[in-house]
Amino acid sequence: MRKRPLIILGLLFPSFSASLLCQSITIDRAVLKDKIKGGWVGQVVGCTYGGPTEFKYQGTFIKPYTPIAWYDGYLEETFKKSPGLYDDIYMDLAFVTVIEEEGLDAPAAAFAKAFAYADFPLWHANQMARYNIRKGMMPPESGHWLNNPHADDIDFQIEADFAGLMSPGMVNTAAEICDRVGHIMNYGDGWYGGVYVAGMYALAFVSDDIGFIVEEALKLIPEKSQFYQCIRDVIQWHNAFPDDWTRAWFEVEKKWAEDRGCPEGVFDPFNIDAKINSAYIVLGLLYGEGDFGRTLDISTRCGQDSDCNPASSGGILGTIMGYARIPAHWKQGLSAVEQVDFKYTSFSLNDAYELSFRHALQVIQRNGGDITGGEVIIKTQEPAPVRLEVGFANHFPVEKKRLDRRFSDQARVEFEGVGFAINGSANMIQNAADDGEYTFEVEMWIDGRLVETTALPTDFTTRKFTPFWRYRLSKGTHRLLFKVLNPTEKAEIHLHDMVVYGDRPSVPGYPSRRQ
Repeated sequence: MRKRPLIILGLLFPSFSASLLCQSITIDRAVLKDKIKGGWVGQVVGCTYGGPTEFKYQGTFIKPYTPIAWYDGYLEETFKKSPGLYDDIYMDLAFVTVIEEEGLDAPAAAFAKAFAYADFPLWHANQMARYNIRKGMMPPESGHWLNNPHADDIDFQIEADFAGLMSPGMVNTAAEICDRVGHIMNYGDGWYGGVYVAGMYALAFVSDDIGFIVEEALKLIPEKSQFYQCIRDVIQWHNAFPDDWTRAWFEVEKKWAEDRGCPEGVFDPFNIDAKINSAYIVLGLLYGEGDFGRTLDISTRCGQDSDCNPASSGGILGTIMGYARIPAHWKQGLSAVEQVDFKYTSFSLNDAYELSFRHALQVIQRNGGDITGGEVIIKTQEPAPVRLEVGFANHFPVEKKRLDRRFSDQARVEFEGVGFAINGSANMIQNAADDGEYTFEVEMWIDGRLVETTALPTDFTTRKFTPFWRYRLSKGTHRLLFKVLNPTEKAEIHLHDMVVYGDRPSVPGYPSRRQ
């Protein structure tokens, strides 16, 4: 990609490169705020644009002839009719609120409690972390793959924007914030997704060279990680096929589409894994070539989590461009929603602009920068890789067994492997005399040994997203017994299916990159 110059305070710099990192850069205070506004608006617009397609295209891309709506009034309409769509935003704001109330040094526990006891609905790694925290397991354990079967999922990747927006030019500071927050719900590749996105936001303040931003932020990620390898592949495929994003998309699918962790996504077209969805963010950024609409469109048309991915690519590009330079076509109707509080929060877009701007000024001063009149001096940072974390090591999905067992007393399951994860839920029985909620207490026995007593609430907000799992078992045949300690006639437990893990791939030699 051709390197474009960076303009700060009206001065033209030759291609911004790593040699300029670790130096002081001066930016107009108004420009800084405009970029922060652009980041928030890019998220909202991207999320709104991709919302109707979310997970409707799994393992396929949205064809160019398929229209995706955008018109004046669409933003306001979506805010009113589908306020729950903006989980990317209200999750970000939950963490921004903690910083506002407890300061820049807010501990991981403060973020965890605010997140776990909020009213908003959660899924996957987030919901498992909420369950863990409410049961007394705090981060980083709450997001570790042994305690959270969704540790590689996209969750923190869609919630890390705030860390980059408050760390302009300071990629390592953004990564440190991600360390405290991201391990609430994720580990390894799932955590790296958030670190990478936050890093791109941070760099978007000091460079408008998208190729540079994509590659420089990747230096935050350990080279031995699969996340790094996936994004490195995307960059190389873009270089090989610079005029055809669908060809690069196809290469991503061939090599990186299978899911190892998420029990719902294993052996299924559904894929909420962080690295492949991050690949779609990068495809949008690289092939969009600085065009706001094209960037959103490509990240959306890649499929899977196709509202969160354009929210990230749109937010990063919105930060590069700034609020003022986002085309009017994409801001039509924005003034009607900027003062509207996001659902589950008491904050609007206008509030988000002000909070992130205030936090960014604090972070700049803390890290050796300065604020002088109408100018802000930022001491930029050269990226340093975070620590290597590998989730689901030596665990390979070999089978997905259909169970379809409903019980309220006990159930038995047998499998051969080194680990398992069961998809299922606890549910109230329709037309039961008591229409309230219920919490089962269930013992899990493995090979005649009691290994866990767990609570399974029927309540949606407090549910245990994946009811049963265990990894690192001895290789061989294992017998499971689930024994309900408090049977009831008004509720039941439904075991949908079971992912079985072996110590090697089910197809010999594949996938070789994961050995």
